Amino acid sequence: MLAVLLLLSLLVYLVYNLLPIDKAADMAMQEIAANKNLIYAERYLYWQRRYGLDGGLLVRYLRWLGLAPFYDGSFQGLLQGNLGSSIAYGKPVAEVIVEPLKNTLFLNLLSTALSLSITLPLGAFCAIKRGSKRDTAVQVATIVGYSMPAFIIAILFIWLFAIQLNLFPVSGTSSVGKDYVGFRAFLDKLWHFGLPLLVTTFVSLGGMTRYVRAAMIEALHLDCIRTARAKGLHERLIVRTHAWRNALLPIVTLIVGWLTSIFSGSIMIENVFGINGIGKVYFEALTTNDNEIALAMQMFYIFLALAGNLLADFTYGLVDPRVRVGGRQ
Repeated sequence: MLAVLLLLSLLVYLVYNLLPIDKAADMAMQEIAANKNLIYAERYLYWQRRYGLDGGLLVRYLRWLGLAPFYDGSFQGLLQGNLGSSIAYGKPVAEVIVEPLKNTLFLNLLSTALSLSITLPLGAFCAIKRGSKRDTAVQVATIVGYSMPAFIIAILFIWLFAIQLNLFPVSGTSSVGKDYVGFRAFLDKLWHFGLPLLVTTFVSLGGMTRYVRAAMIEALHLDCIRTARAKGLHERLIVRTHAWRNALLPIVTLIVGWLTSIFSGSIMIENVFGINGIGKVYFEALTTNDNEIALAMQMFYIFLALAGNLLADFTYGLVDPRVRVGGRQ
């Protein structure tokens, strides 16, 4: 994980440094515009040293990580908790992303819990009732939901739940002009997140339900299941104890991969509903060339993907006793 994280951080840093952006030059030009008596070369060198942009590319990368000192001898990189400064916001990146990160976690963790509570039992039910009318109806519905883009579903849900039924607000995270505190503020936030939560959950239902159904169908045709049935075990016991345990391995892989992708997938949802989340901040950083925020967000997504793979490896050992992480037979 650490080797891959370092390699990807280097690649990401190199890609962003290919962009024709020099914030030291921009700051020097702003100072020259305000005071004509200043010398551009001196101010440019000052801001290069201030941002750690003097020296070669490898040195700048090590400074960004926090493994090499700045001109004044200090270490101010990722390892020290310094994500850099945002040009657009004029303050440290860590301060910019705190509130958006809370909103994104709030939205995605709630949608994850709601999606899993629906897809896992629904997929297992469809596998057990394979070929029935109810199974066919669910498959048709999941295909429709899986095939439609997220922004189309968002627009339809806005028209239905916000405009026609007037159940939820169209956008935002809190009521304008209301200074709620405590539990009342939480309820107000939950009300504003209701519509994007429904959209995010609905978008994920199609693919996950079909995947769980396929895993359960495969597990129900294993030899151990036939043996259990031949012994006269009750069907519910077979499904809960034997089939479900064998189907969990591919399902765990799906869930972990899905958990690491919903954060990047929420970029569209956050922009449609005007939610101040990290997806929206990341999109704005890309469009305004605010590289410090873009780099921080990209490293966040990379870390999520790697942490998800590590979590999957540990979960395999818990789900399937045949898996031995230590490699002993």
